[in-house]
Amino acid sequence: MRNLKLIILREYLARVRHKTFVIMTFVSPIVIVAMIALVAYLASLNEEEENKIAVKDEIGVFQEYLGTEGNTSFLNYNRFSVDAALDSVKAQDLDGLLFIPDKNLAELNDKVQFYANNSPSKSLISKIENRLSNRITERRLTNANVNLETIKANKTEVNIITENLSGEKTSSLAKYVKMFFGGAAGYLIMMFIIIYGNMIMRSVIEEKTNRIVEIIISSVKPIHLMLGKITGNTLAGITQFLIWAILGGILLIATSFIFDISLGSPAATGSAEIKTSEIQAILADILRLPLGELVFAFVVYFIGGYLLYSGIYAAIGGAVDSEADTQQFIFPVIIPLMLGIYVGFFSVIENPHGTIAVLFSHIPLTSPVVMLMRIPFGVPWWEVVISISILIATMFCTIWLGAKIYRVGILMHGNKPSYKELYRWMKRGN
Repeated sequence: MRNLKLIILREYLARVRHKTFVIMTFVSPIVIVAMIALVAYLASLNEEEENKIAVKDEIGVFQEYLGTEGNTSFLNYNRFSVDAALDSVKAQDLDGLLFIPDKNLAELNDKVQFYANNSPSKSLISKIENRLSNRITERRLTNANVNLETIKANKTEVNIITENLSGEKTSSLAKYVKMFFGGAAGYLIMMFIIIYGNMIMRSVIEEKTNRIVEIIISSVKPIHLMLGKITGNTLAGITQFLIWAILGGILLIATSFIFDISLGSPAATGSAEIKTSEIQAILADILRLPLGELVFAFVVYFIGGYLLYSGIYAAIGGAVDSEADTQQFIFPVIIPLMLGIYVGFFSVIENPHGTIAVLFSHIPLTSPVVMLMRIPFGVPWWEVVISISILIATMFCTIWLGAKIYRVGILMHGNKPSYKELYRWMKRGN
């Protein structure tokens, strides 16, 4: 047992002192925040760019929109022919020409054209399409002797306000906040498992290639060596996550003070203290999330998921002689993680309590990713307990089988084992 503690300490210190660990722990959050700020700044610059669009409207459905609105100017080009308008657009370097031909209103669906050297933005085309659709609809209703004033007077917009059974209201942005936090937690779990799993595998391969392992196992059992590597790397990963959680908490508290958001109970955050700005609404929705449960679940699923996959990674490292030989074994290991991400983004976010979401949040190879994506949407505690129990039971089985392969393969050199040979190693007795 003393040797196991020494191996754990050695692996832990080797990881936390490594430059990569320091950069990922302290520099990565700063880089991510800087990138988000840069993207937001570039997006604001994009919104400030002025668009000048020439309009040749032969039936007058776009006339009321001519002029400047925001950063878009629509110029009247009815005095030009189409060819002359195109030449003028090129000469004046305008952003495009909108041509509405003299057709029957019912035939305009696919007859309107937009000429431009460069592809126009999707938002600009959507704006033009919406305006044309509304104006043509009004024209056709007028031609059908329908009173538009009556329609406008009776037009009603409904905004659904969601509220849980405890009486707590949520904003329209709540779903997107839950999607972001759930998706980020699931993606981080996947990345942690892959990154730290590969670290264990490379460490095993390096010691095996340098023949250091032959000296180590003369005084340490192979199973203790493998468990020491797994546990040391697990502790390093938890250390990194806790540092991120502390930094994130400090940032959240600082932001809440800057934007005057109460950090009290969820009921208080849903009160009139929250102003109507989008930033404050987002921060309020963040504070309503089950952050404590999410952090706890992240740690538990990280430990369980990492230990589940680390046994496989350690076994692969012990079975091969070089990293190049691991490719045939790594791909099947990554598939469940990728499947969990795809299920999360295409199923869980759309229907977090559907059959597919519930099923994959209990399958141990995908539950660390999928269940974390479900938790922000609210998951009964008993489902989480069942999922964790299945994960832990599978984890012990995986480590036990991985240890059998590791014990045999760690002293094997010069061969590339097949799946059939790995199966024979697992069947060997102690």
